[in-house]
Amino acid sequence: MPTPLPDRKALDHQAQLHPDFAAWREGYGVIRHQPETQRQALKLAEQLVAKGHQPDFANVFQQLSALDRLTSAGLWLVVHMTYTNRIRMDGEPLAPEDFKVNPEGHTGGALNMVPAYAAYLTLNSLTGTTRSWLMGQGHCVAAIDALNVLTGNLHPEQKARYRDTDEGLNHLVSDFYSYRQRPGGGMAAPLGSHVNPHTAGGIIEGGYLGFAELQYVHMPLPGESLVAFLSDGAAEEQRGSDWVPRWWRAEDCGLVMPIMIANGRRIEQRTELGTREGLERFAERLSDHDFEPRRFDGCDPAAFVCTLYDMEQRLDEQGELARRGQLTYPARIPFGIAESIKGFGFYGAGSNAAHNLPLPGNPHTDADARKLFNEHARKVWVAPDLLASSVELLCRHNQQQRPLERDHPLARRQPATPVIPEVPPAHEACSPMLAVDRFFQALVASNPDLRPRVGNPDELASNRLGGVLTALRHRVIDPENDLESVHGKVITALNEEAIVSACLANKAGLNLVASYEAFCPKMLGAIRQELIFARHQKEVGRPAQWLGFPVIATSHTWENGKNEQSHQDTTFCEVLLAEMNDVSRVLFPADYNSTLAVLPGVFRERGRLSCMVVPKRDRPCLFSPSDADLLAQNGAILVDEHTASGEPLLLIGNGAYQLSELIRACERLKETGAPFRLVYLQEPGRFRQPRDAMEAEVCLAEREQERLLPKRLKNRIALTHMRPEVFRGHLPALFPDTSRAHVMGYSNRGGTLNEAGMLFANRCSWAHVLVACADLLGRPAGEWLSDQELAAVEGRGSPSVITGTQP
Repeated sequence: MPTPLPDRKALDHQAQLHPDFAAWREGYGVIRHQPETQRQALKLAEQLVAKGHQPDFANVFQQLSALDRLTSAGLWLVVHMTYTNRIRMDGEPLAPEDFKVNPEGHTGGALNMVPAYAAYLTLNSLTGTTRSWLMGQGHCVAAIDALNVLTGNLHPEQKARYRDTDEGLNHLVSDFYSYRQRPGGGMAAPLGSHVNPHTAGGIIEGGYLGFAELQYVHMPLPGESLVAFLSDGAAEEQRGSDWVPRWWRAEDCGLVMPIMIANGRRIEQRTELGTREGLERFAERLSDHDFEPRRFDGCDPAAFVCTLYDMEQRLDEQGELARRGQLTYPARIPFGIAESIKGFGFYGAGSNAAHNLPLPGNPHTDADARKLFNEHARKVWVAPDLLASSVELLCRHNQQQRPLERDHPLARRQPATPVIPEVPPAHEACSPMLAVDRFFQALVASNPDLRPRVGNPDELASNRLGGVLTALRHRVIDPENDLESVHGKVITALNEEAIVSACLANKAGLNLVASYEAFCPKMLGAIRQELIFARHQKEVGRPAQWLGFPVIATSHTWENGKNEQSHQDTTFCEVLLAEMNDVSRVLFPADYNSTLAVLPGVFRERGRLSCMVVPKRDRPCLFSPSDADLLAQNGAILVDEHTASGEPLLLIGNGAYQLSELIRACERLKETGAPFRLVYLQEPGRFRQPRDAMEAEVCLAEREQERLLPKRLKNRIALTHMRPEVFRGHLPALFPDTSRAHVMGYSNRGGTLNEAGMLFANRCSWAHVLVACADLLGRPAGEWLSDQELAAVEGRGSPSVITGTQP
């Protein structure tokens, strides 16, 4: 049944008792307060006074009135950021020359975010607590920047340029989408089209819609609160967010308040949630997935405040019941649905045009469009003295002894440096994944204050992480066996985006992600968004402080031939090798000891992810503990060398199976006295030509590169785990004379094959290496291969003589 309308007589009576309530309920500019919101605001005032957050009703409604004025000013400033090069604080009409020649901005979504973010700021003021926030729809950043400027919530570089004066606001609007560059090519303005490290309090770019929905539940620690602003378009498409109640636990999660901005439109069409039936179906689906939907007026900032406060109290109550054992998980997570229209507060609201440029023309050249701008901007203008008094009322951080919103807990994450455990090396053949298994178990045990998360889209046991599973267990609602627990730390779902997001979000703790290599590309959007943001944080001088962790690609291409070519794909490591190496490592440990040796560095890193391509099958111990440490330190190591007359062949291995093939090829070379030098490249990114100064800092020094890979050795053969074109393209300095170099690797050949069969099919076997050697040296391959072996390599005989497989 529909909720009965509030008793208007009762509201009128309250207005007589409380003049400040009466003044607020009249609204301001385009903002109106529906009777239901008025009732909720009265309840909020009662609660805030009862809890001692506010002395009386008057203070509450004075701040809610200030919120209306701040919201109106935010709307006013957002439309100026899209269309103008200057502002007039007196609200007088702008002339043609005041407008941009090429206006740009995601105007409609930003306008919808103004009441939401202004309400977040006001809720913090009303309760004296600075909560965290994130915004999934990062293109709406103009709302955040506008309100941050108006309230003085800025990083130093923005504060220096964007003070709330005529000059500062003129800089703000002219910088927005100015495309100006500083020397060297970087952006000149500390401002962007999406949330970025200049955005005070920003922690996620929000350029890839849907990932905030997957991450927010894993972000706050107990005792923290997070407001998550989400997109209705993303909500229609990212179903992994339905699992939030499946993961939330009061014992290791903070309070989360998801708010979806239901403005009903994407870029050029209406969303399903833009219809009444669509919203009702969405609310039903939320209820079916253990959420508590709260629909409210998304055009009213006070409705946001009331809903957020109620959501927070409700979830906190459920958490307390759970801790007492009086609630069985899943808790029902309150979920706010802010019903609005795209571009509320300005001309064109509710239309497709509202997404970007709502006016029918460019005010710089179109008189009618200019008239519409001035007319509608005037409706949301706030007199400077009234705005200043409103901001002063809402921004009492020093008096309340709380941090600015730019410094909320999630924005200032800096977990303690982990204690690194001692894990014994191996001396016999075993799975390199066992090194990961043993190390991570010990790491978690040694650091009980760092919250662990394991992202698992398939099988931990089959990927040799059985010990991690036994120790940490799958997080489930209804455990079936000893490997499952309500409080498990392993986040398991057949959705790579969801499980990697659990770890990307856990910036307060220790993380591990492991997946089949071929399925890892599904994670790339989420990972790339994180890498970009971390790189930009470094560039502005505030580097990310979260602990590094590995995303492990195992059951990989060369050992997963039995599952057809869908399971044979080297794309993941190739793409991450293209990212900046100071935030994205790509590692190919070849055995147990080399895997174990790199893990301490991976987890000690700050703001840097590591892609580790690790075999799960048993591999011989090729490196002693000391050699493995040297390999981890330098990224490469001399494996073998045979000196004789003549110039040695330089053989470069990259990948566990590739190294084994090269070692076997070298045995044949030794038999004939052919000179060679075999080097293993575990971390190829350290041997690239750095693309800027920060990347140069993590590349191996030139003298060390020369020691390992002397330039005097002209004939070069590389055997890589990756596609050869990618390896050669990223490391051109390793192959200065292409006529004297062969690079061999995955060439998109596969099927139902074993490891040796995969190597042969891709012309990467030891025998193919010897043919390449013969070609470079101008010698007959028959020096190293029998007639049958040569026939197999040339496609005239059975591959079994090379692979050892029965024909």
